[in-house]
Amino acid sequence: MDKKLDLTGIVLFASLALIIGLQLLSLRSSTPQIAYSDFQKLLDERQIDDLTISPTLITGGLRSSDAHGLLPASDAAAISAEGAPYRFTTLRVADDGLAARLTAAGVRYRGATDGGWSDSLLGWLAPLLVFGLLWGFMMRRGGGARDYTGIGKSKPRVYMQKETGTTFDDIAGIDEAKAELQQLVSFLCHPERYRRLGGKIPKGALIVGAPGTGKTLLAKAVAGEAGVPFFTVSGSAFVEMFVGVGAARVRDLFEQAQQKAPCIVFIDELDALGKVRGASPLSGNDEREQTLNQLLVEMDGFQANTGVIILAATNRPEILDPALLRPGRFDRHIVIDRPDLTGRRQILDVHTRRVKLAPDVDLAELAARTPGFVGADLANIVNEAALHAAEADRPAVTMADFDEAIDCAMAGAERKSRVMNEQEKLTIAYHEAGHALVAQSRANCDPVKKVSIIPRGVAALGYTQQVPTEDRYVLRRSELLDRLDTLLGGRVAEELVFGDASTGAENDLERATAMAWHMVARYGMSERLGLVTCADGDGQPGAFVPAGYSVRCGPQTAQRIDDEVRRLLDDARARVASTLSERRAALDRVARRLLECEVLDHDTLVALIDGTEETAARAMPVVAVAGKNAEALVPAVTSGAPQPVADGAAS
Repeated sequence: MDKKLDLTGIVLFASLALIIGLQLLSLRSSTPQIAYSDFQKLLDERQIDDLTISPTLITGGLRSSDAHGLLPASDAAAISAEGAPYRFTTLRVADDGLAARLTAAGVRYRGATDGGWSDSLLGWLAPLLVFGLLWGFMMRRGGGARDYTGIGKSKPRVYMQKETGTTFDDIAGIDEAKAELQQLVSFLCHPERYRRLGGKIPKGALIVGAPGTGKTLLAKAVAGEAGVPFFTVSGSAFVEMFVGVGAARVRDLFEQAQQKAPCIVFIDELDALGKVRGASPLSGNDEREQTLNQLLVEMDGFQANTGVIILAATNRPEILDPALLRPGRFDRHIVIDRPDLTGRRQILDVHTRRVKLAPDVDLAELAARTPGFVGADLANIVNEAALHAAEADRPAVTMADFDEAIDCAMAGAERKSRVMNEQEKLTIAYHEAGHALVAQSRANCDPVKKVSIIPRGVAALGYTQQVPTEDRYVLRRSELLDRLDTLLGGRVAEELVFGDASTGAENDLERATAMAWHMVARYGMSERLGLVTCADGDGQPGAFVPAGYSVRCGPQTAQRIDDEVRRLLDDARARVASTLSERRAALDRVARRLLECEVLDHDTLVALIDGTEETAARAMPVVAVAGKNAEALVPAVTSGAPQPVADGAAS
């Protein structure tokens, strides 16, 4: 295919060069043009040798270079460039005495017609002839107009064993999915082992998982292990603006696959092609549905493609057509979940094989600090840590580099250019101290790993990072209530210290409201509403319903849900206010140390809360940290006396 394209490019370039050369030759054959008055002057001075006269043009030559003095400088220079015998042309003007004057001057002349056949050939026929020859050449090579334009022709990439450079050894953290695909490879490599008992090779396998979990990487590993031709194509490559093109490309793809059977066809992003048909009459797409119908027929029609196994990947299985998911087409559904703690450790082992690590790097701790991260996220963290170490000119990647990479992944890059005034910095310090203190005061909360007031990303002015001790899949009501308290800790701390509230708690309030609504409307954790669920249906949106949800109940029940959400938030606010008031001295110590250091680790935070670290946090004056007017900004900060909760809409 590459040689064919190269030869086509050479032919195109040669044809273009030929056309340009013919046009230049035609232009070069034209002689300089002079004014008719200058022509008459040359005739009177007997400097004209011979003439060719046509109905519109007079062409002639000069007898010697002495005639140049009778012409303007520009015309003389142009005629001289042509060489002997100094040819020229002029447009013919109606002059009845021209023939008599030519005879009297002894000039030999002849008649001619306008636009000879040679001019037409060079100007028009030659380019048309070249394009015609080029078109015929392309038709003979492509086999028809359809192949020449590329419409209706599937262009999948074909890989053979180990050509992708990826094997199952490069896959970690998704052992169940890898085992299922290893069995699929075994079907292709040793089919007689299964056919002797009457078994049939599965026709297709659908890989489902969140973005970045390794769906395409698994397909590449299959291509590297199977030892059979491997076709890969994107789901969006089938649909075009021309009617029937998608179906033609599907047919062409399976024709190519059948010729190389046994083989594997991998369709990435299947949801671009296999959306459910007729879901909405307003969003119908006949061309896409025809393409999907052709795919269904090719996968399980009267003429089954024996030896062709279909692999597909998607992160939106809920929108796929049911006919595409049934056994006989996609016999297996391989679900890839986000890796657990052990899986994340294995993935980090794979991605750090070629990275030079310092002795202080603990991959187990990094795996524990990255809950919810998928394989792509972990690979990015390893790469960012290596880049950070290289920028700092370190001999190896240290734990500090991984800390910075994780912080960038969670909260964004550090915004050193964002300068905050004393009041804002003080507010953020107490806000984050409130989060950290409440989290450490609740038995069912994850321990705080780091607290920072360094701006990061687009909107994060500070953050409190909690690290779970283990992977959790089910949460109890008491755990959700403790998490609700932690989310409100920052807002309540601002109200307690300053008697005012800021806009910095917007995201906290949004998450707290969504959590309370889920507890009431989805999880049946409200004593007043009982064990009912009212979410995910068509109905009233309600006041506190998160985006993407609705309630299937009447207006009265929806109002009761809103009231119960508000009650949960009010109760949480009261609990948090009580905790922070009782531990006001610890809140001040944490906030002061944040103003001094900007970042606190777990051990320092625990020591400050327990009162065992009494260094500069207590003795340091606020002026040294927050500016000369900071003392006036923090009421009763040195006394440790509890402050009344200010009136505010914390819920």
